Amino acid sequence: MNTVGLDRRQFLKGTGSVAAALVVQVALPLTPSNARAEAAVLYAPNAFIRIDMSGLVTFTMPMAEMGQGVHTAHAMLLAEELEVSLDTIKLEQSPPDDAKFANPMLQVQTTGMSTSVRAFWLPLRQAGAVARTMLVSAAATKWQVDPRTLKAQNGYVTDGWQQIPYGELVEAASQLPVPDAGKIALKDISQLKLIGKSIRRLEAPDKVNGKAQFGIDVLLPGLKFAAVAISPVRGGKVQSIAETAVRAVKGVRQIVNLGDVVAVVADHTGAARKGLEAAAIAWNDGVNGTFDSTSYLKQLEAESAGAGAVARSEGDWKGAMSAAKQRIDAIYQLPFLAHAAMEPMNCTVHVQKGGCDIWVGTQAPSTTQRAVAEVLGLPLEQVRVHNHLIGGGFGRRLDVDGSILAARIASKVNGPVKVIWSREEDIQHDLYRPYYYDRISAGLDDAGRPVAWTHRIAASSVVARFLPPLFKDGLDFDAVEGAAAPPYVFANMLVDYVRVEPQGVLTGFWRGVGPVHNVFVIESFLDELALASAQDPVAYREALLAHNPRALAVLKLAASSAGWTTPLPPGQGRGISLQASFGSYVAQVAEVSVGADGSVKVSRVVCAVDCGIAVNPDTIEAQVQGGTLFGLTAALHGAITFANGRVEQSNFDTYLPMRIDEVPVVETHIVQSREPPGGLGEAPTAAVAPAVTNAIFAASGKRVRTLPIDPTYLKRSN
Repeated sequence: MNTVGLDRRQFLKGTGSVAAALVVQVALPLTPSNARAEAAVLYAPNAFIRIDMSGLVTFTMPMAEMGQGVHTAHAMLLAEELEVSLDTIKLEQSPPDDAKFANPMLQVQTTGMSTSVRAFWLPLRQAGAVARTMLVSAAATKWQVDPRTLKAQNGYVTDGWQQIPYGELVEAASQLPVPDAGKIALKDISQLKLIGKSIRRLEAPDKVNGKAQFGIDVLLPGLKFAAVAISPVRGGKVQSIAETAVRAVKGVRQIVNLGDVVAVVADHTGAARKGLEAAAIAWNDGVNGTFDSTSYLKQLEAESAGAGAVARSEGDWKGAMSAAKQRIDAIYQLPFLAHAAMEPMNCTVHVQKGGCDIWVGTQAPSTTQRAVAEVLGLPLEQVRVHNHLIGGGFGRRLDVDGSILAARIASKVNGPVKVIWSREEDIQHDLYRPYYYDRISAGLDDAGRPVAWTHRIAASSVVARFLPPLFKDGLDFDAVEGAAAPPYVFANMLVDYVRVEPQGVLTGFWRGVGPVHNVFVIESFLDELALASAQDPVAYREALLAHNPRALAVLKLAASSAGWTTPLPPGQGRGISLQASFGSYVAQVAEVSVGADGSVKVSRVVCAVDCGIAVNPDTIEAQVQGGTLFGLTAALHGAITFANGRVEQSNFDTYLPMRIDEVPVVETHIVQSREPPGGLGEAPTAAVAPAVTNAIFAASGKRVRTLPIDPTYLKRSN
């Protein structure tokens, strides 16, 4: 590993009087997210530690906290090797800077794809170890002893008889050369004291007492508030506004007409909303006003009949399919989905002569900075992004359309303005999870084993829009993730992808994205194959996992923990699923009852998790619970549909969240592992839907191939 050289003056800071601080910068290793992207990647991020003379450790957090507990997990990694307690660490959110804070796996300063812990597992521990080594060396010089006779513990350096606090060593340590992090030995797993323990989330107290600042909480002197109406059809334009009626509303200060958006700026949100209601905006829908879900489904069906870009081709799948004893074919469909985070889209912007300040909760601060600089025509350094806690990201806040819109509005307003989307605007102008249409087939031998496997995925491409350089030869690597490399071995297989874009609809990353769709298709289809071969679904999978001990272990753990072989009353059933994505393995067993009216009640979900080393088991359990319920909500209720170019859902009455009486018991069983950590935020979301639909089949005999689950289809005919 290369080290970054530092000018000694960078170590010293003054605030009126001379105060020394130890600052450690550690260059992080290149870790390409996939081999295809490696050649195009440029990468030079840094992690930062500052220790002042009081012993306070300030940790500049590279990733955004959006409820997943990453601030606590990252602080634990740092504190473990630095040998300090968590209560001596002060967290500060990093400014936008890819050179210093880029995610090592994604190559940009982005929180997403369940990478935060696995990407920073090594770099943050190394950063802590470097700082600790320098402090020990400073103490050794002070005491004139061999540094190997000293050790660091709990914010002190000691020789066993005397000790000196870190704060008293920072000035001396700051004069030392920064050692090569790659040459400093990290703790063995058996020596870990903090990692592996359940730790209370560091930001939780402030969330409880109200001190925590989310993007929507920002208040500034002279702040104005804007309510927005975006064209209900993408590409539509304003035709007319009842401006006189708007200006008659007390508190309204300004109407901003951007052509595709109308913003009413007022002294407070209530006035802005009333003014917007009075605007009676008429829209010209443009060319996209004819789009509807039915026509798009027909387009998917037609275009998926042809071959796509090949993601994987193994063996003689054509010959094996022709020679198979039995062939099974199925079509699976998953709808558009909105993110519907509890904190609606919002952004506060102040455009001034000297630049622009943005207060927002974003998963992508450096992308936000670049996009706003471009739209306002400003130098990059004149756009200052102040990132905040996020009240739900799920991939929605990877996109920066909300910040761009707020900047466009703010450029027309004298002073800071907070732009808040209504729930209706949020749901009806999302960047939706793609609609997926999958054709899948398998050929079985005499024993019911799959000897041929083909899987064609038809959908829009998020990667082509969001990461154009990585969309190569017509293939969206995310759309096929979990399908091109499933946990099972199929000797003869083909996986291909057909890009089918919906007119006037943009799609985006949604918690789990490719795997959350592919795991549903594959795990549902495997149950169909098990039925066709008259085998138990768990046993059928076990026979395909001899090469994959981690996947096999979570499958067995979930089944045994759920009492898989224990009989259930009529009308109830168990279903199982397995996912191996994001560097983690998750198996889930769902217990479901199906009523005579087709109603589905999920009473219990048992989860077995191997995410490598469990940094914070408490957060892991919370992630499993939250991810499971997020995926279950989508399976039971989630669907965005279009008519006349417009989204038909508007609020939580038509885009339903799971209600409290629907929430099942979620049990989590964590495998003790010595493997490096994997990602977990999205894994349970991917696993739950097929476990539930497989359980529905066990309970009712009806196979669910289209989500969300339709009670009318499940309703008993007698």
